[in-house]
Amino acid sequence: MLGLTFNVGRARGKYQVKAPAISGHELFERAYRIQLNTIESVLMFLPALWLYAIFIGDKGAGDSGLIWLIARVGYAIAYQMNPSKRGLGFLISILVIAGLWAGAAYGIFHQYMKA
Repeated sequence: MLGLTFNVGRARGKYQVKAPAISGHELFERAYRIQLNTIESVLMFLPALWLYAIFIGDKGAGDSGLIWLIARVGYAIAYQMNPSKRGLGFLISILVIAGLWAGAAYGIFHQYMKA
């Protein structure tokens, strides 16, 4: 996330997009959208990750976190180069999030059915 912030700042300077403007050069806009899309993804990812870790286990949560991170890096690189190629990184990251939420829901249900 911090790296994406620096990337947006670098793009602002390179393409002369003065704050608070959020439009200008296409490559700046890509960097900005990558950052915002990742923030949006993190808002779904982190709660799912934490709940999965609590109710299912840390190993699966850690593995899922690594896969999500690699997918988001791939998404960012693909989006910056050619926005139409970002689909695979997006798909993998969304599938990880869906899997974490499904696992967390199962774990929560299972935990409370035992009680």
